Amino acid sequence: MAGIVGIAAPGLYDEVVERLRAIRHRGRCSEVVVEHPRVTIGEVHGEPLGMWLGRTPGCNVVCDGAVFNWRWLDSEALDVDQAIQKLHDAHGPAFLGELDGPFALAIATDGGLLIARDAVGIAPLYYGYRGSALCFSSEAKALIGWADCIRVFPPGHYHAPREGFVRFSEMVERAEMRSDDAVADDLRATLCDAVKKRVSTTEDIGCWLSGGLDSSAIAALAALQVSKLHSFAAGVEGAPDLAYARQAARHIGCAHHELALGPADLIRALPDVVYHLESFDALLVRSSIVNYLVGKLASEHVSAVLSGEGGDELFAGYEYLKQLPLSALPDELLDITARLHNTALQRVDRCSMAHGLKAFVPFLDDEVRSLAFSIHPGLKIRRNGSVVQKWVLRKAMAPLLPGGIVERPKAKFWQGAGVAGTLEDYAESAVSDRDFQLGRELRDGTSLNTKEEYVYYKVFTDHFGVLDDYSFIGRTKNAPRAAEA
Repeated sequence: MAGIVGIAAPGLYDEVVERLRAIRHRGRCSEVVVEHPRVTIGEVHGEPLGMWLGRTPGCNVVCDGAVFNWRWLDSEALDVDQAIQKLHDAHGPAFLGELDGPFALAIATDGGLLIARDAVGIAPLYYGYRGSALCFSSEAKALIGWADCIRVFPPGHYHAPREGFVRFSEMVERAEMRSDDAVADDLRATLCDAVKKRVSTTEDIGCWLSGGLDSSAIAALAALQVSKLHSFAAGVEGAPDLAYARQAARHIGCAHHELALGPADLIRALPDVVYHLESFDALLVRSSIVNYLVGKLASEHVSAVLSGEGGDELFAGYEYLKQLPLSALPDELLDITARLHNTALQRVDRCSMAHGLKAFVPFLDDEVRSLAFSIHPGLKIRRNGSVVQKWVLRKAMAPLLPGGIVERPKAKFWQGAGVAGTLEDYAESAVSDRDFQLGRELRDGTSLNTKEEYVYYKVFTDHFGVLDDYSFIGRTKNAPRAAEA
């Protein structure tokens, strides 16, 4: 785990160090700043000193994320940063398409600053300008008050001094017709390989386990590959997720840890959640509170967790998707997968990194994603008398999971965790109709959708002040408006 900061200008060591301190939670163990004739870049790193002894001499790379195949790409490199440096020196930006794993990276070159982000945007990255100098950071908070504007760095792109933004990776749909059994078997094997890649990066790993199909699938596959798998669940007392997670953990054989919460726990955590999440989107904040608290619980036992994020987007888990004609489903799944980088993936990243915890998302592995987009939509939403969503994933995981988990309908994270209603009721009592109407319009012309969002926005401004532009904040697609909430 790491956090990166930098600017396309020389001699700004002190400024970069100050910005790194804003994201120190991403790498509490070590810090490095690279000064270059045209660039100043820095990194906070999370590995203990015994595992990470400093920068390879002459290496002008900072990187957040995990590149699983760096040794295969350069067997002589001592670490991933040196491998990236050597690959860039040999091939230029073309090497980016060969990297397997989530990454956000920057390279100080003779031509200036090269910045890049993985295809899905699993590793977070923001950019802006300080005067005419391009600057970047893993989290927006390091740019607030430093950059003149803040933007989300687009996934699957790099930015080079002369070329500007260039797309090097793109998600495409290529549906194929194959037998049900062949697809299910291929999916299970490919997903198992994706889990194996991530398990191999650390000696102690756990799973966030909600008891839904996606997180249970990842836990079941991980349990095949480790001697002891810790699982972690949280929710309001009596929440469905807690019961389903226990059932899944017993079946899989996890060392299970559970956190039962009350309404006061959710409200108490809200300021910290908004600070780390850097958002006031109502549904995103609502789902992040329990995720943040279970992240803290997990950090007390393991250094990394596996998450089931991405399963609903790849395999059509959301309720509204049942209403679409099958011909429209592939494009919709591509769209909602492309939106993950500044909504659900932002939640996964911040709710883990806030506690110094790495989080991996095997469903969004390059091979799994490619396979998923080749699967015919009729195997994702099966219409045969009844309508079954994520049908092929359920079929693939049936040999490893109990029937109650395989057949469990989709529950949104905040619904399954029992959060639904608690935060809405709190906002309704805390915000008058008049205050909401007077305060819902923001400086950049956007509007707050609900009183709940108004509460989160006020917490956001307590931390970061009132900004002129909120375009870097992701908004949930089809989020309810005030009249609908």
